[in-house]
Amino acid sequence: MSTSASEISARIVEAVMAQKLAPGARLGEQQLAMLFDCSRTIVREALTRLAARGIVTVSARRGWFVIEPSQDEAREAFEARRVIELGLIRSAGSTGKIDKAALRQLKAHLQREKAALKESDVGNRSFLLGDFHVCLAECLGNTLLADTLRDFTARTTLIAMLYQSSHDAVQSCEDHVQIVAALERGDHPAAEALMAAHIGTVQSALRVQAPTDPLAQLRDALAPLQQNTTTARPKRRKAAAPSADDTDSSTYLGALL
Repeated sequence: MSTSASEISARIVEAVMAQKLAPGARLGEQQLAMLFDCSRTIVREALTRLAARGIVTVSARRGWFVIEPSQDEAREAFEARRVIELGLIRSAGSTGKIDKAALRQLKAHLQREKAALKESDVGNRSFLLGDFHVCLAECLGNTLLADTLRDFTARTTLIAMLYQSSHDAVQSCEDHVQIVAALERGDHPAAEALMAAHIGTVQSALRVQAPTDPLAQLRDALAPLQQNTTTARPKRRKAAAPSADDTDSSTYLGALL
């Protein structure tokens, strides 16, 4: 049985969140069709869906690629996550404490995160740390925003890879633990503040450089020379021939040079 377009797109997003697909990675239709044992039409449908969700992009001549977010897009992605996640926590606070089943689900996720930190599978660790935010949205009762948040989390994972994030995975897990603890005791304002600080810390760990001048190298190469080319060059004085008394050969060589 061939793989559906939904399954293919889900696998690609999962691979992005696990940092197994890097920004700019090419996604060939034929290769994906062979890998998933389906037609190129189904692959194209999956990639078209991901393009609409902002995960991949297409070039008419070059094909499909995982996005490479710009600095502005990185900033917007983190701002979108703040709006969604802080809003979810605030909204949940108006309805009372989070239910016990949801807390059990969150705590089980935290246990998987902690176990992954002790293993060498970086991909699984990366996926679980990102998926915590999707799990939290689901546990707070909004599956529609959970789907949206999954896409933004995937995009911020690509941003972290592209801009070489220095954020520590252990610290990220500890932040998650503190957020769940605040929710468990019904302190939603604290949970909201902790989430805001967590997202801010992740964003500040990005090594975003100041925008570079794309014409800098060409501009330097074509800059006018500093010397005045109309000024006549001074004539070189003819070196005097050494006299018979000049016994120091270094003096003679110096005059020639």
